[in-house]
Amino acid sequence: MNTIHKSRRNFLKTAGAAAIGSTLPISLIELAFADTAENFTFAYISDAHIQHIEGTRFVRNWDRGLIRAVAETNLLVPKPDFVFFGGDLAQLGTKAELDHGAEIISALRYKVHYVMGEHDYYLDLGDYWEQLFGAQYYSFNHKGVHFVVLNSIRTYDDWTFNRWPSNEQRMLEMAGLDNPNGSPFMVGEEQRNWLKSDLSKVAKTTPIVVLSHSPLQKIFKGWNFWTEDAEQIQALLKPFDKVSVIYGHVHQIQYNQIGNISFNSVMATAWPWPYPQSYAQAEQYLPKLTVPINRADPFFERDATGWQFINMNNGNIDLHYTLYNNTARSVIYNTKTKQPEDSAYQSEDARIPPQTHF
Repeated sequence: MNTIHKSRRNFLKTAGAAAIGSTLPISLIELAFADTAENFTFAYISDAHIQHIEGTRFVRNWDRGLIRAVAETNLLVPKPDFVFFGGDLAQLGTKAELDHGAEIISALRYKVHYVMGEHDYYLDLGDYWEQLFGAQYYSFNHKGVHFVVLNSIRTYDDWTFNRWPSNEQRMLEMAGLDNPNGSPFMVGEEQRNWLKSDLSKVAKTTPIVVLSHSPLQKIFKGWNFWTEDAEQIQALLKPFDKVSVIYGHVHQIQYNQIGNISFNSVMATAWPWPYPQSYAQAEQYLPKLTVPINRADPFFERDATGWQFINMNNGNIDLHYTLYNNTARSVIYNTKTKQPEDSAYQSEDARIPPQTHF
């Protein structure tokens, strides 16, 4: 078990947030600096997968997850400077789903920045999303931090434009979680050129926070936990002292360190992945799961739907979870080893074969 030493000021901030929502399906992120006037927090909500049934009916479980996240975000202490939505607001990218999700999010009392997910994109390639929420990729500065938002779920032009008889079929194929007819995600040349130009104006000592939907790393291609041009993006980020990539998409706890770049997933408001047995009654509303997946012990079937507090101290991320069953778990950046360390992760000799198959 790792131990964190915090100032009383930061401890009170953390305790206040945790007291409000022990099972918040959101992330609260604090950036700490030597000048305490520059400290700030932001909240992160992701992967709502709002799904239209017919008429005014939507899948209630997914609705309730997003409604709860919005309500509890409005109660956060300290109040975040802004909120990110991390993608997959819709399930099949329809106007009905995006409008319904936007209406729920409109109850937030903060400015919201949006990241696009594949479920939002592949019906109309983001046209309606842009009408509602603005550009698919952009950057901004806030209190000494440079934020970059990427559309990381594009793919090859042939797959996007030439393969499918209709936009609806394209959307259905990309919505499959492990569909052999799918295609790997990528940022693409257009955005890489934009990112190179954008970062050229930023001092190398400036903390960089990149928000993407896919992980900007290559985890497992069969599940599309994969970004095809990840190494090219990482190369553009390598010159900076402190870089953090925060992503959704995976509906589970993940973390990694590649050189100077920390990678951390955020949790979903819809379902954990792989699906728990308790969601069997909603099978007709879930993408078909064709590859058996064993959730690794000590994870449990709802581990992606708890509450997460993220402390970012000069660019290094510490993650503190209060999970669905109210147990605590921390993923803490070790400044000596320069690696994240998980307080609940098993030793290698205790792992079972499904945990080491990739």
